[in-house]
Amino acid sequence: MYSRILVAIEHSAADRTIVDHIAPLAALTGGELLLVHVADGWAARNFDSLKLRESEEMKDDRAYLEGVAAELAGRGLRVSTELAKGDPAREILRVADAWHADLIAMSTHGHRFVNDLILGTTVDHVRHTTRIPVLLLKAPPA
Repeated sequence: MYSRILVAIEHSAADRTIVDHIAPLAALTGGELLLVHVADGWAARNFDSLKLRESEEMKDDRAYLEGVAAELAGRGLRVSTELAKGDPAREILRVADAWHADLIAMSTHGHRFVNDLILGTTVDHVRHTTRIPVLLLKAPPA
């Protein structure tokens, strides 16, 4: 069923919602998890073109990803990580296609009106663009 599950991680408290939901699903299906965080700061967006070093923020993101992966591996799950760089929606879609994901799992914040326009663009772009099934879970308010 779901053998390759991409889990979009945003390095926030909302990650608990999707990680805690997807871990039992991966255990049930024997699926492999790919945790993806997209660094989208100035250094990340210009990383390749300017041949930059990883910023402290990117190093922190990588350590966070590895920590979540270690937790899931400790539960007996097969898990790997990828720190992508650039536009979050485009990078999630790129990685999902390249990795041949059969499910994309993401948390949402349930914004309304103007905040949807500003903050909901990653989820909206992913769900409207991909042909891969997308699991969206609303994170509790911060």
